[in-house]
Amino acid sequence: MNLYSLLDKSAILANLSVDHKDELLNEMVNVLKEQVDDEQLKEIRESVFEREKIMSTGVGKSLAIPHGKVASIEENYASFAVLKEPIEFDSIDGEPVKIVFLLVGPEKKNSIHIKLLSRISRLMNSSSFRETLSECTTADEIYEAFHQEEIKYFGN
Repeated sequence: MNLYSLLDKSAILANLSVDHKDELLNEMVNVLKEQVDDEQLKEIRESVFEREKIMSTGVGKSLAIPHGKVASIEENYASFAVLKEPIEFDSIDGEPVKIVFLLVGPEKKNSIHIKLLSRISRLMNSSSFRETLSECTTADEIYEAFHQEEIKYFGN
């Protein structure tokens, strides 16, 4: 599965301005409201915050990959944000976060969830790609950047 096809443009937040981690996570879950019902949205929010309590998903290099699994959904959903200003995220390298990829998936499909997290990590490991994303100012630009990077990195 391509990440760009997983990302709905309505769930891409460019130049997002937030003050703290909880506000960021709430914003990123809220944009999924077009794709799931209210109860599923509530479960997604609980799952993402619960996962974050266990250990920060700030993986370093100004990147966070919050994620969770929910019993009531049948497919994977994602949102993506480039922050206007970096925020503290309790990252493993102690640095603030500017780029955030949120992934939620069904509890029943753990292997797909892990494969997607791995794909996100591999793609986002490229410093030039993170720089490209940081320079994007619209959801369309971010979506296209993902599309081009995945073609370059993984092929079609």
